[in-house]
Amino acid sequence: MPESETIEFKKSLAELSEGLNSVAAILNKHGSGELWFGIKNDGKPAGMDVSETTLRKVSQAIAAHIEPKIYPDVSTVAIDGKSCIRVAFSGSEKPYYAHGRAYMRVADEDRQLSAKEIESIILRKNRSHRGWDSEPITNPAFKPDAAKIRAYARKAGLPWVNAQSALESLGLYTDGHYLNATSVFFAKPPVLTLRCAVFATQSTATIIDQHDFSGDILTLIEEAEKYILKNIRIGMRLNGLVRVNVPEIDRDAFREAIINAFCHRDYRDPDEVRIAVFPDRVEVRNPGTLMEGVTLRTLRTAKVSRRRNPLIADLLRRIQFIEAWGRGIPLILEKAPNVLFSQVAGIFITEFPRALPPKETESGAQSGAQSGAQSGAQSVQILKLLETGPFSANELANRLGLESKTGAFKRSIKELIDGDLIEYTLPEKPNSRLQKYSLTEKGRRMTYEG
Repeated sequence: MPESETIEFKKSLAELSEGLNSVAAILNKHGSGELWFGIKNDGKPAGMDVSETTLRKVSQAIAAHIEPKIYPDVSTVAIDGKSCIRVAFSGSEKPYYAHGRAYMRVADEDRQLSAKEIESIILRKNRSHRGWDSEPITNPAFKPDAAKIRAYARKAGLPWVNAQSALESLGLYTDGHYLNATSVFFAKPPVLTLRCAVFATQSTATIIDQHDFSGDILTLIEEAEKYILKNIRIGMRLNGLVRVNVPEIDRDAFREAIINAFCHRDYRDPDEVRIAVFPDRVEVRNPGTLMEGVTLRTLRTAKVSRRRNPLIADLLRRIQFIEAWGRGIPLILEKAPNVLFSQVAGIFITEFPRALPPKETESGAQSGAQSGAQSGAQSVQILKLLETGPFSANELANRLGLESKTGAFKRSIKELIDGDLIEYTLPEKPNSRLQKYSLTEKGRRMTYEG
């Protein structure tokens, strides 16, 4: 085997010092590699006397002269009957130094780094430690949307010169690179997806509506809020003589959960933020678990917060979507004290319980779950039947093989009407004996997709 950018050969321990330079150079370029003693530069084994003392000498030299510390595997390997020493090493704490100097591997040679090159490595390292949002965009063709940048600057109250200067003032363009946070706010076309669905029962077995949205982070926050409001019950109260709509789940609470999902999600995970509406709950799901040092228990009581994406958080703070002091979770707990938090398979879930409709809570032969499952299955069958034309309630029941319109059947009809999947043919006469049901445009689209 020849020498390469990750493999270095030394004939004997007389070249130990040069070998350590190669270790630092390979670590700074590739993060891992191998150093061999007892092999000539052409790859042919020369062999050497190897004892425990010899191995210890190599190990101690690495410990004394390589910084930051590494813990290599030092072993004896026989090649063509000749004893050689193999040093396998790895590390991720760049830059690495040998004898106080930093090197970079170029082909099979070790080139000493200048102070400027070392500074550049340290800056890249610190940027990656700040989070995904502060890393440079690697796609050279990326161009942000100037109109979106201007709209954001207006909302944030920033003086406007041009898009480029605005990005620089926001810390989104450094060292000749756009940073990842630029893409989630200003990419054209948008790079983010929001996935929403309404489920017929307490499980995900039966979907009665689903929609995927593409957009920037601000657009998707608004779409998620509208989707929840569209698919939960809305009551009302009078404020003097003015009617005020009151959602069954506090609007401020679930909006804050949505913002948190986009702000604190793990953007290295290709999954998306999801909104799941069930008869008994609404879930806001985002990829990424709690940051190190925060648990589900301390989440409810902690007085401090940690940000996975500080640059995204700062951009949201500038337009007053969030506060600098991390009041998101306390606000949710204040507005929705029954909220539940959980983590499953790398997904963080904020769950808002819903009160089941009265018919679901009545005791009877079937439990609520069983009744809901029956209703959900019938919903799908009803949609399929209505593909062939309008039918009355009696006609639908007969085609489903029901002797009468059961409770589950009536719930299915109501859920489909409320979900804008079916509509009355006589909307002004909902109780007429001539009343029939037909698919809405949304219902037809859903049956074609399903």
